[in-house]
Parts: sequence; C-alpha cells; structure tokens
Amino acid sequence: MTATSRPVMADVARLAGVSHQTVSRVINGAPSIKPETRERVLRAIERLGYRPNTAARALVRGRSGMIGIIGTARTLFGPTSIHRSVEDAARAAGYFATSVSLSEVTWQALSDATEHLMRVGVEGVVMIAGNDEALDVVRMNRSSVPFVVVEGDLSRASLTVGVDQVLGARLATEHLLGLGHQEIVHVSGPLNWAEARARVDGWRRAMGDAGLRPPEPVQGDWSADSGYAAGLRICEMRGTTAVFAANDQMAIGVLRALHERGRRVPGDISVVGFDDVPEAAYLIPPLTTVQQDFDAVGRRAITAITQAISGATPQPLPLVVPRMVVRRSTAPIGPALQP
Repeated sequence: MTATSRPVMADVARLAGVSHQTVSRVINGAPSIKPETRERVLRAIERLGYRPNTAARALVRGRSGMIGIIGTARTLFGPTSIHRSVEDAARAAGYFATSVSLSEVTWQALSDATEHLMRVGVEGVVMIAGNDEALDVVRMNRSSVPFVVVEGDLSRASLTVGVDQVLGARLATEHLLGLGHQEIVHVSGPLNWAEARARVDGWRRAMGDAGLRPPEPVQGDWSADSGYAAGLRICEMRGTTAVFAANDQMAIGVLRALHERGRRVPGDISVVGFDDVPEAAYLIPPLTTVQQDFDAVGRRAITAITQAISGATPQPLPLVVPRMVVRRSTAPIGPALQP
C-alpha cells in the first residue's frame, strides 16, 4: 500500500496475519471466527482506516447495511465514549451507523426511538442503556431485529456487552484498603442505574472481605455538583480517611468540597474516581481512578450484533476488565489518621 492509495482487504489481511477470506468473514459477521482472530482483524481495519464498500455489500445481501444506536446519556463521559466506540467499530466492520440520542429517558421516548430505527431499516440495534427504564424497553422488545445492550444490568437482556463494574469497584476499594484505610465512604451514582448498583456492590464486597462494615453510601447523580454536595457531607463525618466516588465527575466535586473545608488530599483524605476522564491526570492533585476500555466495549458490541444479524447464536463475550490508574490523590494513611 502506498502513502496515497486506499487500503484494500489484502492490506488488512497482511497486517492481521490472516487470509483475505478470514477478513471477509469478519466483515460479514460470520460466527465461525475465533474471538481473538476477530479482534486482531478489527484492530487492523481500524489502524489502516480500511472501509469496505458497504453499499455494494448491502445490495448483494439485500440488506440495509445499517446498525442503529440508541444513546440515553450523551452528556456523561462513559456513555458518550461508548457511543463513539460503537460507531467506530460499526464503520470498521462495514456498516453504516445511525444514532438516536435521547434527552430524557421515558418508556415512550425509548419506544419511539426504537420504532424510528425500525422504519429506517436497521439490521440490529445497540442500546447504550445504563438505567432501568431503558433495559425494560429492551426486555419487552418484540421487533424482528436483534438488540445488544451495552452496560446496564446485563442479566436483563439476552445479548449484552460491558465492563466488569463490580471488579472495578473492588479494585478501587482494595487499593485504598491496601494503603491502610478502613473508613472508606462511597459516593454512588443514582441507584436506578445498574452500573451504580454494581459499583456499590463491589465496594461493599471488598469492605466485607476485609472484615469491615461499610457505611451507607452517599448518593449522587453522576454530576460534579452532586459530588460537591456529597463532599460537604463527608467533611462532617468523623473518622473518614478515604472516598471512592462512582465516577470522576463526582470525584471532582468531592475534591472541591474538601479543598474548601481545608481538608488536604491525600494528606487528610484519599480520593478515587471511576472512568479516567482525560482531565483526571491534570487535576490538583492528579486523580487516582479506574479506567474502562471503551474501545474494547464498542468492538465487542459490534461483534455480538453482527453475529446475531448473520443468524448465528452469538457466543457469550466476557466482561471487559478495568484497571486501576494510580495517581497522587491517594496515599498511605498517616500516623495521625490511623485508628
């Protein structure tokens, strides 16, 4: 391939170390491809910027070549990042992606969005559904096209993809426990979101495994404003030495409240967030957080939907494993704070 030529299927095959027939089967959603081979081909497609002739493929197959995406929280970093990764993965797999973004999550709005996508002829729908209302629509869906749920309560839909939220919360809590903290307060997201409940569950399990009784979580709504309010409450709680916030926006609000009340981070209180927003490394202090691989989530969502579109029984995909990113907002508990 020259610097000015467009990549072709043979270039993808060469980079991925497979045959061009394998690349074709991946693009067309064949179910017989090993997951690791499919991932390698999709990464090669993304790296080269290869774009299959979607219109020609759709004409030959007698299908639209379109995948619908319903987003329910485009103002939040996590759902927005997943939405982008699903769109990128759909294009890399040779599909057009058409999206409906909802400003409010109601049964009627979700039903209307689903009906709209059916009318334009999508072959499948990816629902980026964090809250219970969206999951209820998917569970009651009777359309002829497959639905894949990304995030949310993955037990409430047949096709699901997501990050191991319980593990992520355990990693955050165990990091703090390893630094000697025992009074760890959790600032949760809204509890009608399955991700928020999963992160509460992971925090509670880690605390329980350490022989500690966790306090009641302080509930937020994912916003920095709610994190700020939670931080003010936490300043009134005697003995607290660490905070695990269910997302970075709320952690930012906690940091502001602690600063205003003269509490040093991490000298007096350590703080951990969740998501690893781009600004996290540039806060004062830089924020320790849990990173989610949103690109992997997008690729797995498209793998699941293309398998279903092809008529195969989709193979269960493992949850994406999150990882800790340790920065300077956490530190070992000092002698003055030890119980």
